[in-house]
Amino acid sequence: MRIGLRMLVLAGALLPVAAQAMTVETFLAKAKALQAKGPFALASSDLALLRDEVKDAGTAYRAQIEADRLAGKKPRACLPPVGYAKIDSKVVMAEFEALPPAKRKVSVQSAFYAMMDRRFPCK
Repeated sequence: MRIGLRMLVLAGALLPVAAQAMTVETFLAKAKALQAKGPFALASSDLALLRDEVKDAGTAYRAQIEADRLAGKKPRACLPPVGYAKIDSKVVMAEFEALPPAKRKVSVQSAFYAMMDRRFPCK
């Protein structure tokens, strides 16, 4: 029994801490640091981190809309098919930079959801 408890404690100590949601403020700081690196930014792990942050927000957004549709709820937005939204890094950066500094404390996911809600309202 004691060995089992020790193993549980040890396993718990090795588990990674749950990741905190990245704020828009952090996202923009990392993006600007990457821009300053020029072509050397391609070697930075932050490039994949930022790309994945936006990609994950987009995936979660579409999943929520689909879940709402299946539940018979009114969708928060009416998205075009995958690949037709024409949202690239310049659009995301412009949207995030347009946020007043006080609102940049929100998560990238929250800001992404708000952007998509504005861009693709249901008519």
